[in-house]
Amino acid sequence: MVFPANASFLRNPLAYYDPVIALVLKHVVLDVLPPRIQLIAGEFTAPLEIYLIASLILGIAVSSPVIAYEIYRYVAPALYPHERKAIYPFLAAFTILFAIGVVFGYKVLTPFILWGMIPFFILTSSLPIITAMDFYNLVFITTLVTGFSFTMPAFFVLFVKFGVIKTSYVTTRRLYIYAALYIVCAIVTPDGGPLADIALFVPMAFMLEVAVFFGRRYEKEHAGEWLPPTSEKRVYSKCRWCGSLLTEVDVFCPACGKSRI
Repeated sequence: MVFPANASFLRNPLAYYDPVIALVLKHVVLDVLPPRIQLIAGEFTAPLEIYLIASLILGIAVSSPVIAYEIYRYVAPALYPHERKAIYPFLAAFTILFAIGVVFGYKVLTPFILWGMIPFFILTSSLPIITAMDFYNLVFITTLVTGFSFTMPAFFVLFVKFGVIKTSYVTTRRLYIYAALYIVCAIVTPDGGPLADIALFVPMAFMLEVAVFFGRRYEKEHAGEWLPPTSEKRVYSKCRWCGSLLTEVDVFCPACGKSRI
């Protein structure tokens, strides 16, 4: 909130200066806001609220490596060695996917939503003036939600690896999961309308399918790690769809529900 944006603060510490968060907010306006749209405060306390919220988000982003390290050190004693080894690939994948999602949300998705709303101002004979709170809420929430939605494959594959969930749970319930996903997009998108909901729903649905794809490949690769007891007199084979073990009496796979023929 108070850290100076440049070294001019050292020459006259008592003079007015721009803090880092003010510089960030100016860059957000230059990068995202279309030239046709103007910002107004709307409420007397809105600039202060925006300043506090942006400072909080920037502070969490800067300190996130320390926060993640402290969380890992807290849970590390409770993890088995094989679970501890799985944490490092997960953290690497989570960080990379989150960074890609943030860049996509900030550079692609948010400008698309704003530019897509301009024709509706013309159709309704409305002046393209929006409140600063609506604008910054749209930028912050869309960017963060897109970033976290891109990390879905990392969580999904991790849960599949530990046996918490199977890919068949998603593949057999796509319609209901997509409906719930669209409802979530409508809730988290601030005043964006159906266009914003769809613009956020599409990348989240895509990342869900990516998660299912990698999770299914992992299931096929590790389907043979479990071997049945030698005392059982059954003939086992693998499902050609998901790689799960089948007995000679199984006509349909118990994991994915598809026919073995």
